[in-house]
Amino acid sequence: MSQAEIRRHFDEIVAFADIGPFLDTPVKRYSSGMYTRLAFAVAAHLQPEILVVDEVLAVGDAQFQKKCLNKMQDIGDTGRTIFFVSHNISAITRLCKRAIWMHQGRVMRDGPAPEVASAYMNSGHGTSSLRTWPDGGNPGSATVRLLQARVRTEDNRTVDAIDIRQPVGIEIEYEVLTPGTVLVPNYHFYNEEGVCVFIVHDVDPQWRHKPKPAGVYRTTAWVPGNYLAEGQLIVGTAISTYQPFEVHLNERDAVAFTVVDNLSGDTARGDFAGRLPGVVRPLLKWETQTLAAGL
Repeated sequence: MSQAEIRRHFDEIVAFADIGPFLDTPVKRYSSGMYTRLAFAVAAHLQPEILVVDEVLAVGDAQFQKKCLNKMQDIGDTGRTIFFVSHNISAITRLCKRAIWMHQGRVMRDGPAPEVASAYMNSGHGTSSLRTWPDGGNPGSATVRLLQARVRTEDNRTVDAIDIRQPVGIEIEYEVLTPGTVLVPNYHFYNEEGVCVFIVHDVDPQWRHKPKPAGVYRTTAWVPGNYLAEGQLIVGTAISTYQPFEVHLNERDAVAFTVVDNLSGDTARGDFAGRLPGVVRPLLKWETQTLAAGL
């Protein structure tokens, strides 16, 4: 940077890095977090054609991480390239259209960010959005056996990743071998940290309290849009009888998918770009009333 450029951007860099009280402190005495904040602030204000950012979100508080995300989005909106290296999958799917998953120097996947993120997350579980079981290896009992499980959209596409605003269906196909039993499919949703998000049971009045004849059935449960939080969801499926209680099959990690949030402003995160904890993320109705006008 020229001296003129330094003078022009100096105050912006100091304000962005939030190091004003430490301007007279030698940089060698900065903590790792302060050093990283300063380095990112300088790099971001250089207006580079290509900005390489390596795990910058691993340091700093939530407010600084939000500033970083907003700054990177601003840079990207000007047509410049950001090479964003991170293990923060949620940030990747919000910021990037394209992602590359690398492992031990090899490219494992290259493509749309939600698809690559989902493949990376699912790799640790050996679970995908579609599973079928070979004849003879099906989970089940003498009463019922599981044939297939998948994650689907309203237009019947099997997907690894779903936009947070869109509904998602969990579908199973199963064969009733022995008629005369009231069977209740149920799904168990867990997030990537192993926390149970919720468990749901089939309450469709068509078959509630009614035994199913022998045959092949397909059961789908729909989770509405703007309900799940972003990140990976692993879904286990079971089929039970309640009176008397019996579990006929229980496949703990049947399918998995990734929920992708965005920075469009029309989801529950609004204009907030940082990390939002929680197992669900509903878009609620808000109301504000003016009780007294300002004087």
